[in-house]
Amino acid sequence: MSAPKATILTADEVRRAMTRIAHEIIERNKGAENLALIGIHTRGIPLAERLAAKLSELEGVDIPTGMLDITLYRDDLSEVAHQPIIRETQVPFDLGQRRVILVDDVLYTGRTVRAALDALIDLGRPVGIQLAVLVDRGHRELPIRADYVGKNLPTASSEVVKVKLHETDGVDSVELWDLEDLK
Repeated sequence: MSAPKATILTADEVRRAMTRIAHEIIERNKGAENLALIGIHTRGIPLAERLAAKLSELEGVDIPTGMLDITLYRDDLSEVAHQPIIRETQVPFDLGQRRVILVDDVLYTGRTVRAALDALIDLGRPVGIQLAVLVDRGHRELPIRADYVGKNLPTASSEVVKVKLHETDGVDSVELWDLEDLK
């Protein structure tokens, strides 16, 4: 197997980026009261859980977390899979009195976030919705912007950003790959 073009974030840099995002969330929201974090499958979930733990540590309040599967809300569902894999959506709290922060690993075209917004609104009407991502790689096709970004990474469309997290991959890192090297 070939190697990545570059390691963009090491485990320590991922940790520092998440800590910075937590501080930015607290600053923007004037604390952590009435916040909830919802991770988008797959790697958004552990990132949301990490952010919630850091926010709780910093502010001394419990931050509820949830998980969101956007599969059936995708606008490219017929192109992606004939038999889509539906994963669990779990939002064990009322959205009505909360400011929700959607969490994902990489922001690219914006289509995943658009689908997540549709899925979230079907569950209730939060006070507000914000977006936190570990990596923003550009190339937006929709007018969507993250409120909190761990790393802005301009990329070519022929490149792939691979986020690895300890919870899903056994290690924390962000790597940049050439699409051809992954085939």
